[in-house]
Amino acid sequence: MGNSFMSILILGLVILLAGHSVQMAPALHASLQQKFGRNIYRGLYSVVAVIGVALVIDGFGRYRADGMIPVWDPPTGMKHLNLLLMLFAFIALIASQLPRGYIKARLKHPMLVGLKAWALGHLLANGDLGSIILFGSILAWAVVNRISFRWRPVGAEPPAPRVFGDVLSVGIGVIAYVAMLYLHPILIGVSVFG
Repeated sequence: MGNSFMSILILGLVILLAGHSVQMAPALHASLQQKFGRNIYRGLYSVVAVIGVALVIDGFGRYRADGMIPVWDPPTGMKHLNLLLMLFAFIALIASQLPRGYIKARLKHPMLVGLKAWALGHLLANGDLGSIILFGSILAWAVVNRISFRWRPVGAEPPAPRVFGDVLSVGIGVIAYVAMLYLHPILIGVSVFG
């Protein structure tokens, strides 16, 4: 049950998270960019990320189809908490890609905050081994990544926040959240309402 495809999931996570961890080592990151050139490095980085994501999706999908391995039975309230965390996650993820608003300024690293909220919500709402490995690994990686900013070089002073960035972040985040509520069963195969 479920465990025959766990190795694909774990391999995908290792590739995905290791590739994304290079940025946590500024000297290595700079060395690789210098060795390959910025564009080739970005291309390689993207290829590694795509391979990792593809293996995670394939491995987790096969694991679920083969029969998930239950570890604990989350209370129904955890699914409700997950829905709230997902709304916050979408707003934070969208804020990371838009002009700097007060949300982005306050969160400092909204992409990581959104990723942590997404992983934590799914970790709380799913009690099977594959979900614990998938979401627990991503949550742990995001926490370590956030901590790593303490020893990374500080960039230029960001521009002053503007309310417009927040309006866009909340508006687009809510729209994306609602869309995902309905698309989740189609894309992921799991209804968020069931």
